[in-house]
Formats: sequence, C-alpha cells, structure tokens
Amino acid sequence: MNKQKRFLTDWRLHLLVLGIVVVAEMIGVIEIRLGAGMIMLLPMLFALVFGLALYFTPLVKETQSKHAEPIITLSVALLIAKIGVTIGPDLKNVIAAGPALLLQEIGNFGTIFLALPVAVLLLGMKRESIGMTHSIGREPNLGIIYDKFGFDSPEGKGVTTIYVFGTVFGALFYGLISGFLATFTPLHPLSLAMAAGVGSGSMMAAASGALIAAYPEFETQIIAFAGASNLLTYGTGLFVSVFIALPLTEKLYALFRRWKGDRP
Repeated sequence: MNKQKRFLTDWRLHLLVLGIVVVAEMIGVIEIRLGAGMIMLLPMLFALVFGLALYFTPLVKETQSKHAEPIITLSVALLIAKIGVTIGPDLKNVIAAGPALLLQEIGNFGTIFLALPVAVLLLGMKRESIGMTHSIGREPNLGIIYDKFGFDSPEGKGVTTIYVFGTVFGALFYGLISGFLATFTPLHPLSLAMAAGVGSGSMMAAASGALIAAYPEFETQIIAFAGASNLLTYGTGLFVSVFIALPLTEKLYALFRRWKGDRP
C-alpha cells in the first residue's frame, strides 16, 4: 500500500510525463519525403525520445524510473481494453480475415531466416545468436530461454540483449518503418495492420499509429486488425517458440557453423 501511495504521489514523475506529452503533441506529425515513400514522425516517437533523453538529466532520478514501471502496465491494460472494444464492431471483418491472420504468423519466423544468417555467417556470433534471433525477444521468450539454457548462458545473454534493445528502440523502429511502408508500397493498410501485431503492445501501438496517420479513413479497422493479430501472436507465440522456432533456430545455427568450418 505504501509503495502504491508513493507511486501515486510522485508529482515529479507526473509533471514530467505531462510536459513530455504536451510538447510531443504540440510538435504533431512531421512528414519526411523519401522518394515515393514517406517517413512519419509521430508524437509517440517524440515522447519516447524525450523520455529517454530526460533519463540522463538531473530531472529524472532512479525513483522516478522505478515508479514509471507500473505506468507502462497500466497503459498497456488501457490499450488492450480499447482494442477489445474496437474489435467488437469489426468482429465480422476480423473473422472473415481468419486465414490471413493465421498465415501472417509465418512472418514471425523472419527473425530466424533473416537475422540468424547475418549473425552467424557475417558477424561471426556464436550461441548468443540463438537467443537473439529465435523471436523478437519479448517476455514469454525470455522465460523460454532462461528455463532451457539459464540466465547466464550465451543464449540467455542474447535474448536479454534483444529484449532491452527492443524495449528502448522497438516502438521507435516500428513507428518509422510502418509509416514508410504504408506510403511506399502498394500493400493494403489492413495487411500492414495485421503485420503490426508482433506480440508487443508498445510496438503495435507505434505501428498502428503510423498507419492511422497515413490512412485515417481506416482507423477503426486498423486498430481492430492490429489488435486481433497481436492477441493471436500472444496466444500462439509461446507454443510456436517452444515447438518450432527455437528447435529450428538451433538446427540452422548448427548448420551455419558447419558451413563456416566451426564446431556448433
């Protein structure tokens, strides 16, 4: 109770968050043309950068950093509630897109087929690459790797590195790349919305926000499809990682090491 009270009465934290939000919203959306495409810098991205920068100033102390953790949980809970309410009116469309939603889960293997060869064959990384590339490295994946290999193992260090990196830069990257793909490629915004559901609430929010900025007329559908895809990834991601992704990553790692003439 005392801990909760300290969190609620941390006025330094609340004022800093309010200031960041006000400044980010005042900046608004900045559009940067890149040929036929466009990168959209959203207020959420500015807020992330401002918050990260303030962490290295005297304004933010370790106390505020600790107290900010429950805010993330609360924000994600509100986001999920909004997604649930939004999915309702578009439930028929979501069900109609069932096969597409299931097939887009195949895209989650992209970290294995794209990142693992680069890590092993080009960068010369060893077993830490298994933890780094078997998934996007969110909370369930941490548990899988820690349980099988241990926290201090190379695999454990690899997945921890990706988790920290994704926490800091994941939303920023997804916000930028989704806005660019929405304006540069002929892909339908709803297909990109389904791709936004990678199993991370913050990354999904950043990606869907950029898509909504590019296609405001599809706002409710984008939120519904991104939310449904994200929930599906949450539901199936753990089992896919345990039974398919992680074993496949280990086999490919051993194969790549043999190609290099090294022992796995």
